[in-house]
Amino acid sequence: MEDNKDIVSAGKTQLSDLWKKEDWLAIWIGFIIIAVGAVAVLTGWFDFSALKFKTWTWGEAEYSDKVVALSEQMAQGAFWVKTLVTFLVFGVLFTIGAKMQGTPVKKYIGAYVVLFVLGFLVRLISAEFTLNRYLEWAFWALIVGLLISNTVGTPNWLKPAIKTEFYIKTGLVIMGFSVLFSNIAKFGLYGLGIAWVVTPLVILFMWWLGTKILKIDNKPLVITMAADASVCGTSAAIATGAASGAKKSDLSLAVSISILFTILMMVVEPIVLKALHIDPLLGGAFVGGTVDSTGAVVVAGTALGDLGQQTAVLVKSIQNILIGFIAFFVALFFTTRVNKEKGKKVGAGEIWHRFPKFVLGFFAASLIASFVIQPLFNTADVNAVGDINKVLDQYKNWAFVLAFTSIGLEINFKEIIQKLQGGKVLALYIIGQTFNIILTALAVWLALSGVLFPVPQLS
Repeated sequence: MEDNKDIVSAGKTQLSDLWKKEDWLAIWIGFIIIAVGAVAVLTGWFDFSALKFKTWTWGEAEYSDKVVALSEQMAQGAFWVKTLVTFLVFGVLFTIGAKMQGTPVKKYIGAYVVLFVLGFLVRLISAEFTLNRYLEWAFWALIVGLLISNTVGTPNWLKPAIKTEFYIKTGLVIMGFSVLFSNIAKFGLYGLGIAWVVTPLVILFMWWLGTKILKIDNKPLVITMAADASVCGTSAAIATGAASGAKKSDLSLAVSISILFTILMMVVEPIVLKALHIDPLLGGAFVGGTVDSTGAVVVAGTALGDLGQQTAVLVKSIQNILIGFIAFFVALFFTTRVNKEKGKKVGAGEIWHRFPKFVLGFFAASLIASFVIQPLFNTADVNAVGDINKVLDQYKNWAFVLAFTSIGLEINFKEIIQKLQGGKVLALYIIGQTFNIILTALAVWLALSGVLFPVPQLS
């Protein structure tokens, strides 16, 4: 009989999840920032702007409205006031969130200070005139984190602040305010066609490939790898691993492989799409459907511009909704077919438990912007939603900077390579992801090229 402690826990939904679970805390923090930003803009009582570096140079040769000398930028009092505001807003809110999740306050605060300083350096580096022309700030955040983790190593005292998913989810909730519901409505059926048709087909293909062709006996590992590659990386792997009774070692292997290829795809896909001059609408949808992690999708989408980022996030958000349903059906399948002798019961509540709640926050923010702020405050002379988003955009970016830096700090290539034992599992992922890429490319072309359906005009 297997040791239950080695099995990924399925967990249960409880009322305390509302103030203890990461997804819900991300929603509350996101909405606090949205609310304060809206009040600041609509009333004009105070300035809630977060820090944004202007493109800078060391000298004054490139002096203009868009390119300034670093010394002048940092000599302005407003620069340091905005730095302090950004530091305190995230520091207070994320410290409370970390405390609710069980992280000691003292440990988190010390680690957060260093993580914020790293984020500050990332924004500084990425705003330099020459460097800014080659890589977006998201990639610089990843590079800084990777350099630390793969050289001197990420110190244990810094790890309490490395909460990648927490920062990503909060940033996505804030981002939801900028995605008007009209765009979701315009893109919804296209997104469903791309995400909800391709994803199940990839899972079925990888299950068949793993169990019938590669003959991998560890079936929980196969289904975990399939969900990992086709839906949303770690989140889907955890949910499916719990539903299938996978061992923690299986989950670790699946996530390690996913991380390795996610980094590769996150960097290479935008470069290839730009080189081929692929329209950002199609490119963003392709990224959203093929890159595993939500955070990596945002990084790659950002490199394609605002439209590419928005499209990538919409596709990934629609795809993320499947996590709960997939976990439910995997649990049902493994209980009734694979492990039916165990007699394990499966309830419909599994769908809700596995559902990524932060997606609700993303869509709720969009609904508020579209059906509350826009009709009440937008006029011919005032674009309230646009003005609020100018403030929120930098908070979203800072949340992502903390997340992307954390991603780099979490990744140690030597440790990942050590976990890649045996060629079958690696072959399963590579072949399955290749199938996913081909199928997604076909679905994106059929849905968004204009050949079969009108191209959605996103504002």
